[in-house]
Amino acid sequence: MFSNILQALVEETGGGIGAVLMGYDGIAIDQYFQPCDGVDLQLVAVEYSNILKEIKKAGEILNTGAMEEVAIRTERFYVVVRILSEEYFVALTIDSNGNFGKGRYLLSRDAGKLKEALA
Repeated sequence: MFSNILQALVEETGGGIGAVLMGYDGIAIDQYFQPCDGVDLQLVAVEYSNILKEIKKAGEILNTGAMEEVAIRTERFYVVVRILSEEYFVALTIDSNGNFGKGRYLLSRDAGKLKEALA
């Protein structure tokens, strides 16, 4: 179930490279990655999960409300993270020349499907 949703996210996003459904503990529930030279996208997701925990904690301390989405832009990639629950998030990696806006839209659209599948 998850793999079909993740694959569609990647393939429908112009420049989509990979998507991973992951817990804040850094353990992937499911993933779909296209070949990407020189980058271990699984490792990227694990490392970003640690950063997300800190952002989540800061939001709680500052009383700014629940974290919904985080976007990270590097020279090579965009990584868009959509929070699904207190325990899980989905991260979409897009080539820097890809369609960031469409990726955000698709994550928002499919978040409900992923939440249902997690229940």
